[in-house]
Order: sequence, then structure tokens, then C-alpha cells
Amino acid sequence: MAAHYQYCPQCATPLAWVSQMEDGGEKQRLRCPACDFTHWNNPTPVLAAVVEYQGQILLARNAAWPGKMFALITGFLEANENPAEGIAREIKEETNLDAAAPQLIGVYEFRRMNQLIVAYHAVATGEISLSPELVEYRLFDAQSVKCWPEGTGRALADWLLSRGHTPRFLGQG
Repeated sequence: MAAHYQYCPQCATPLAWVSQMEDGGEKQRLRCPACDFTHWNNPTPVLAAVVEYQGQILLARNAAWPGKMFALITGFLEANENPAEGIAREIKEETNLDAAAPQLIGVYEFRRMNQLIVAYHAVATGEISLSPELVEYRLFDAQSVKCWPEGTGRALADWLLSRGHTPRFLGQG
């Protein structure tokens, strides 16, 4: 995995891959040879929501994405924030919708981005107004939405299964 850090954030010495014994055995990590700083590179917690709006699933397209890719509403957990409150905040910030009592779907790995996704289902009300981060949204019926094969797509698939629908994945007929 490529490192995000090249220099120690404490003393600016170049970091080096160093093996050391840890609780789980020997681990190789980026460490500072001058001050012993360790870049742990732990996964980042990300919140995601299957937003149900007027009986349909709301998916949105991020302004930074090419093409017509739509996905769940996502965002980062803030310090000292309860995850269910955090996803309600993200839904409000990104869509202007109010989410009542988000319900946990599950927790999913997204290794490509080194993230741990905490996914919720939320029924939302209000009038949609997208943040500048999002450029477009679409509403899908549960039987017509297609899931992507990793990360938040797995959360959407699990939610569909919990509602009695057979998930279909991108690339399937």
C-alpha cells in the first residue's frame, strides 16, 4: 500500500519502513528514525446512508466524479459525534433533507480507500437542495436500483435483501 506520509509530522525527518514487534507479531510500518513517530495508517471511518425519500432510494453524483456514477450519501464522522447523528447531519448538509432515526445496516470494508464504512438506512423528508459537493441526484425504485460490487454497494445490497428484494449488481443483465 502506498504511504500518504513521506516525512514525520512531528520533526520533518523522512519516514522509513521499519519492522517492529507489536502485540499481533512483527509489523512493518512507516516510522520516524529520529523521534519514533509511527504512521499507523488505520482505516478512516466513513458514514453512508441508503436514503429513502418518498418511497424511493435517493442516489447522488459527486461533482468530482466523471460520467454518470451515482452513489449513497456519504461523509466523514466528526470528532465526538455519534455515528447515527453524524449520518443525519451528512444527509442534511448534502441534500437539505431531515432524516428521522437512522437505522444501522452494517459495517463494511473499503480497502481501496482504506476506509471502514458504517452504513445506515434513513427515511428522509423535506425539499431536496444539493450541496455544491453534489451535482445531481436520482430517485430509484428498490427493484430497479443496481449495486456496485464493493463498499457502499454491499450496504445497499444488504438493505435490499432485508426488504425482500434481490439485489442486482452493475454488470449484471
